[in-house]
Amino acid sequence: MNEILVLGATGSTGRRVTDRLRSAGHQVRPASRRGEVRFDWNDRDTWRPALTGAERLYLMAPDDVPVDPEFVAAAVEAGIRRIVLLSSGGIEVMGDERLMAAERVVRGSGAEWTILRPSWFDQNFDEGVMREAVLAGEVALPLGEARQAFVDAGDVAAVAAAALVEDGHEGRSYEVSGPRALSFGEAVEIIGRASGRTVRYLGSEADYLAVMTGFGMPEAEVRAQIAAFAALRDQGDAEPTGVVRQVTGRPPKSFEEFAKDARWG
Repeated sequence: MNEILVLGATGSTGRRVTDRLRSAGHQVRPASRRGEVRFDWNDRDTWRPALTGAERLYLMAPDDVPVDPEFVAAAVEAGIRRIVLLSSGGIEVMGDERLMAAERVVRGSGAEWTILRPSWFDQNFDEGVMREAVLAGEVALPLGEARQAFVDAGDVAAVAAAALVEDGHEGRSYEVSGPRALSFGEAVEIIGRASGRTVRYLGSEADYLAVMTGFGMPEAEVRAQIAAFAALRDQGDAEPTGVVRQVTGRPPKSFEEFAKDARWG
């Protein structure tokens, strides 16, 4: 098998996909703006060199960056015959046109495809957007007590790696979740116990509005986010799936295990 191109190879899932594939003996091309293979969505001169020699692609784009249909077309033209796309759960409810468009592009690409729709990453708390909030002692999200099936990025990477190298995943959309659903209040309580920190959860719309406008975000933008979160909240509690066990043969990592293993310093 020719090389596997992994986009976002320095990110939460990309570096884990890279490590997992390499440890299994596969040839990997880890691509990012500053990685082993240079790739930049905004610099088309980096596209073709990154694609050359690869036949399978882990496709993801950073938040707010669309998956360019011309890149996907160029990938297939260059010899990519299998694409695994990192999307997200609940994108229709949240009105995430960026990811809905990415899914449409991949389905119509002519390549074999698998779409991953993970729940909220555990690593959002220690590597991602909520790390600073956790360290500051307050996490604000207007989701009330609605429960989400938080999933470990390592489990997402394991499913992605399997879909890249094994047959039988073509044409599938996988809702990738952790083993149980938790409210954000329950999640930050677990983090507090594991880290020895006091972390509060502020789950009302008023709290979120006050916190985000206090950071300087325009009120209209915050209210648009609140509306999207309200649609997700009104959908009710998430239901964990058996995808991780189904695809990898092992159970997903629990949130308690994640919190114990994470670095909170």
